Amino acid sequence: MERTREWVSVRASVALTFAVALLSIVVGLLHISGFSVQGPLSPYIPEIVRRTVGFTGTITGFTMLGSGFALRRGYRVGWRSAAVLLPLTAIQGLLQVSVFSLPLVVLSLVSAPALVINRGRFDRQFSPSPTQLAAAAALAAAISYGTLGSYALRDEFGSVDTLVDAFYFTVVTASTVGYGDVTPGTQIAKLFVLSSLVMNVAAFAVALGVLLTPAIEAQLSKALGKMTEKQFDLLDGHVLVLGTGDLTEPILEELAKRDGVEHAVVTTDETAARRLDERSVPVLTADPSDVEPLHRAHIEDARAVVVATDDDARDALAILTARQLNPDVRIVAAVTQRENIDKLRRAGADQVISPATLGGHILIDCAFGDNGDSIGEIADDAFDSGSE
Repeated sequence: MERTREWVSVRASVALTFAVALLSIVVGLLHISGFSVQGPLSPYIPEIVRRTVGFTGTITGFTMLGSGFALRRGYRVGWRSAAVLLPLTAIQGLLQVSVFSLPLVVLSLVSAPALVINRGRFDRQFSPSPTQLAAAAALAAAISYGTLGSYALRDEFGSVDTLVDAFYFTVVTASTVGYGDVTPGTQIAKLFVLSSLVMNVAAFAVALGVLLTPAIEAQLSKALGKMTEKQFDLLDGHVLVLGTGDLTEPILEELAKRDGVEHAVVTTDETAARRLDERSVPVLTADPSDVEPLHRAHIEDARAVVVATDDDARDALAILTARQLNPDVRIVAAVTQRENIDKLRRAGADQVISPATLGGHILIDCAFGDNGDSIGEIADDAFDSGSE
């Protein structure tokens, strides 16, 4: 991986986006409350502008949080929204003209290049389901009904004079907060409020159900050892381990010792997958010889593939699929039966070794009291025998 890629990575873009979002929220709340230390541009910006921008900055920050979560999953829409919001947060920081807003301006400007450099990495298309579209339409229709209706009946309400007042009353009513500062004064107004309350509560319930159901399903999938796709979304330059077997633990231990090297596992063994998940190892419960699981595990971005199960036939199929999806990736395989070495090489493995043969050589070498240098030579010979 190039040095630029190491320092300005996908994760850097996501982390900076979240940092800008949180800072925008904090700075906005400080300015709304009037708690700020005046900056050098303060005399040139009216107080009402500064406080208004503080309010909008808080909204922008929460919107940026949504962009950050979309970026974590690699969605293009998240990149587009962040590309629009980052300059906006910088402008809002300038208009807030306080010492607190200066870090927001600097961080927004620093985040922009990282986002631009990694624009090609966020290429997933967001396609809302019919249920999500229906929930959004129902929510918009319910709020519109309450807002327009209360504005049309404003003479029968107290303190409803503008569309903003009507929208405020609708949201407060729909959320069942009911501050009591706006009350219906006639029977018609009361009936309208009841109908608006029923519609909005139902719409909010449907929207929450649509949002929470995937999260609940994700937790159930995790409990069953079937990891969600988000763990694989930002894998880049990783080592992909296909299948599990007797060598899986030593392989993962060696990978864990190499700082900065990410790895993930694709296996059909649900028990092994659950065990790996408990250790926070990204694991996908699926057949490693299928195309779709390897796409989800971002094999096209992997730096190497390790295939080491106890079934040479399964290994050959996994190697064939991996080589087809990424012709340039380095594939290393361990073979159970020595006579299958050439078969795995023909399937597409760059290097094939026989752990049993290697172990036998080392054991006999140690039995005759040979030193560690000869053990290293035996290991080299074993690698050579598998790669000629």
